[in-house]
Amino acid sequence: MSLEKDAPDVRREPERDDAPSQDVDEALVLDELIVTTESPGAMRRRRRQRNIVIIIIAALILFALVAYLLLRKKPQEAVPSAEEVVVSVRVAKAERQAIAAEVKALGTIFPREQATVAAKVGAQIKQMRLLKNVVVRAGEVIAVLETRDLQAQRAEAAAALQEARLNVRGLSAGAIPQANAQAEKDLRDARANASVARAQYERRRDLYSKGGIAFKEVEAAQLALTNAEDNLRLAERTAQLRTNAINPNDRALAESRVSQAEQRVATIDAQISYAVVRAPLTGVVTDQFQFEGEYATPGGRLVQIADISEVVVKAQFADSVVAQLKVGDPATVSPADLSGEHLSGKVSLISRSSDPLNRSVEVWVNLGNGAGRLRTGGAAEVNVAANEASDAVVVPASAVTLDASNAATGTVMVVGLDAVAHETKVTVGIRTPEQTQIMSGLTGGETIVIEGNYALPDGTKVEVSEAEAGGDDAKDAAGKEEKEAKP
Repeated sequence: MSLEKDAPDVRREPERDDAPSQDVDEALVLDELIVTTESPGAMRRRRRQRNIVIIIIAALILFALVAYLLLRKKPQEAVPSAEEVVVSVRVAKAERQAIAAEVKALGTIFPREQATVAAKVGAQIKQMRLLKNVVVRAGEVIAVLETRDLQAQRAEAAAALQEARLNVRGLSAGAIPQANAQAEKDLRDARANASVARAQYERRRDLYSKGGIAFKEVEAAQLALTNAEDNLRLAERTAQLRTNAINPNDRALAESRVSQAEQRVATIDAQISYAVVRAPLTGVVTDQFQFEGEYATPGGRLVQIADISEVVVKAQFADSVVAQLKVGDPATVSPADLSGEHLSGKVSLISRSSDPLNRSVEVWVNLGNGAGRLRTGGAAEVNVAANEASDAVVVPASAVTLDASNAATGTVMVVGLDAVAHETKVTVGIRTPEQTQIMSGLTGGETIVIEGNYALPDGTKVEVSEAEAGGDDAKDAAGKEEKEAKP
C-alpha cells in the first residue's frame, strides 16, 4: 500500500520543468519502479508523448541546419564573378563632326511677290477673259475698259486747246504781221526739227542697246538733237522779242488758257491709258474678282497675281528660341500637302518685332518652287538648325543615360580593348532626337554602348552584337583575348 500511494508522486516527477538532472542509475531505478507500478494504458501514453517531443526536437534541429546552410550559401550566389557574366550589347564610335540643335514651328506658305490689280477709273469692262490659274507676264493686258465717254471729253479738250492757241497767235500777229508770221513759222519749224531729232536719237539709242548699230551713230543723233534744241530756243527767243509791243497781261492770260487746255488734254489722255489694265508682274492669277461686262469702280479689285516661282514660308517661333537663330541658317520645310517630302531652304528674315499676345517672332524661310508644287496658303512645318557646332564630339542619343530628363550631365558606357564596359561621366551640350554632343568626358574615337547600356554595371564584360558594324574593334579585341586564353 505504501508503494501505491507513492507511485503518483513518482510519475509526476518527470513532468516538472524545473526538476534537477539525475544520474543514469537513478533514472533506471525510477523507470523500473514506474514500469512495475504503471498500468499498461499509462505506459502507452507516456511513450506517445515522448515520441512527439523527440519528433518536434528533431524537426527544429533540421530546420535550423537547413537555414544555416542557405544563409551561408546565398552571398556566394548573389555576387557572381565578372568572368561568369557576358552581356550582349551594340556599340558605335564617338565621332567628331558638326551638330546643330533643331527648333520646329508651324508656318504658312506665301508667294515671294504678289499684287492686287485694281481699276483706276470707273467704266464697264469691255474685254476680260477668264484668268484664274493662268500665268501672265509683266505688262500683259488683263482687261480693257470702255472709253467712249473719255474720247468725247478729249475731243472737247483738244478743241479748247486749239482755240487758246489761236488766241495767242492773234495777239502775236497784232504788231507786225509779216515779221510775226515769219517768227511763228521759224518757231514751228524749230519745234518740228527738235521733235524729229529727239525721236531719231531715242530710236538710235534703243537700237544701240540691242546691238543693232554703232555708238557713233548714237553720238551723231545726239549732236543733231542738241542743235535742234538750240535752234528751238533761238526761235522762241526771237518770237518773244518780236511780240514785246503786245500788252503783257493779255499775252499772259492767253498763254495761261493754253496751258490749262494742254493740262486738260493730258489728264484725259492719262485716264484713257488707265482703261487698258496691265499685269504689274509675272505670275499666276490666283483669284479673279470681276469679269467681262461688269462695271469696274475706281479702286475696285479685278485680279490677284502671285509670283510662286519662289515661295516664303512664314512661321511663328517662340521669342526665347529666336535668340538662337540668324539669317542664313539652314532650314528644312515639310509641306502638309506633300506628305513625306522635306525641302531645304535658308532663313531669309527674322522679324524685329514680337507678338505680345503669344510671345512669338515671325521667321521667313525662302524655297524654290519652279515646278509650282507648293500652294500658297498651305501649311508647312519649319525645322531650323540652331546653335551649330562644327567640330564636336557626337554620340548617338541612346548612348547617354542622363541624370535627369533636363540635366546636362549623364553617363556613357565605354568599351575598352579588353571588351569590358566602363562607366564614364559626361557633360552634354546640343541634343537632337538622334544625336547628342559631349562637352566633356570623351575625346572622340571611343567605342561606346548604344544598346544594352541601361543599368549595365561598371566593369561588365560585354559581347558586341554581330549586326553592329561600328563595334569591330571591340569584337576583335574580345576574340583576341579568347584565342589567347585557349591552350
